[in-house]
Amino acid sequence: MTTEKTMDDRSPYEAESGKSLVASSSSDSCSSGSYSMASGDENKERGNWSGRLDFLLSCIGYAVGLGNIWRFPYLCYRNGGGAFLIPYLTFLIVCGMPLFFLEISYGQFASLSPIAVWRMSPLFKGIGYGMVIISGIVCIYYNIIITWTLYYLFMSLRAVVPWSTCNNEWNDGRCALNTKENITGMNGSLFGYGVESNTSVSLRSVGVTVASVAANVSNITIKKQTPSEQYWRKHVLDISDGIDDIGEIRWQLLLCLILAWVLVFLCLFKGVKSSGKVVYVTATFPYLVLIILLVRGVTLPGSWDGIKFYLIPRWEKLATFKVWGEAAAQIFYSIGAAWGALITMASYNKFHNNVLRDAIIVPILNCGTSIFAGFVIFAIIGFMAHETGENVEDVIKGGPGLAFVVYPEAVAKLPISPLWAVLFFLMLFTIGLDSQVS
Repeated sequence: MTTEKTMDDRSPYEAESGKSLVASSSSDSCSSGSYSMASGDENKERGNWSGRLDFLLSCIGYAVGLGNIWRFPYLCYRNGGGAFLIPYLTFLIVCGMPLFFLEISYGQFASLSPIAVWRMSPLFKGIGYGMVIISGIVCIYYNIIITWTLYYLFMSLRAVVPWSTCNNEWNDGRCALNTKENITGMNGSLFGYGVESNTSVSLRSVGVTVASVAANVSNITIKKQTPSEQYWRKHVLDISDGIDDIGEIRWQLLLCLILAWVLVFLCLFKGVKSSGKVVYVTATFPYLVLIILLVRGVTLPGSWDGIKFYLIPRWEKLATFKVWGEAAAQIFYSIGAAWGALITMASYNKFHNNVLRDAIIVPILNCGTSIFAGFVIFAIIGFMAHETGENVEDVIKGGPGLAFVVYPEAVAKLPISPLWAVLFFLMLFTIGLDSQVS
């Protein structure tokens, strides 16, 4: 038999806030384990989630973000492959789950915002302000990533993706579809490219004039750049020569940024009643795309080389403090503890929602998504290494370099490349939007 907690039971806390925290619940309210939707809101002032799955999917969308796609696989490779899972899972159990449970518990109990909830201990109210400020800063840069994703998504809607060729206006002589072999100049200089005093020159040293090149240089090797790298750096970002040259506004990106903020507004303008419905698409669609990409990826030549590189453990890495530190950082980054979002989302729960079950499901699903995404990413990276003739470790990158350079280049080599490009960037968009809304 479920014992109901009435307003009188919570009166000390309510008396301090001056407002009712939870409206009186009906005598026949559902038990804590029920998945059924209630007929009305318990909290008449703030409202509640329309259903229990709204909260669960919102937490999943918040926890499962871009870090699962472009950060975890790279960290796993850099810190011992399969051996990295030991500290990662350890910190998930020791830190991730308890902190997740702590935040959603007092958020659900108090039904207050991350600032107001610290009425329980006014000395720590500054923590609440810190949560809101950090979340605001993250929202700004996260929407920039969504902006890039939208731009790539729109550019994918054509017969040939623009980063697959070298005959575009932003390409220069360094662009080459096959970067296995470098360009070599004999007994002379190369117009427009920087050179060093030795026989090997990095193409990134741009801007040295021909006059500055020694006439007696007998052999100059220039490393090629892929079309996707030049598309990212010279077209999408249009990176200037230095901080003294701020460049011009990229109106295409500006329009995509405005669209990104409009989409965020449309997801939130009705509060949890609208965002709770959006997550049914944004939290589940990425898994569908990941499954499709994995099935396609494992059928590509060289994919299993990438997967083996991802999984083969290097046990000696476990003896270094850096590996354990990065595993802990990834758990905190991925779970999203102490950012205020978990408190906010839990504050819209019914008072008797089973938060213990949610605190087990969400972190485990988040961890599983990271591991699963690693298979998808490294299958494609293995294929790319096979195509270019390079080693897997020379291809793998983390962060934006993986999402906007390496992966688009691999997609451009697939049959019907616009289809796979649309799926990939649509997945990134839904993941980013879900985390942004949460």
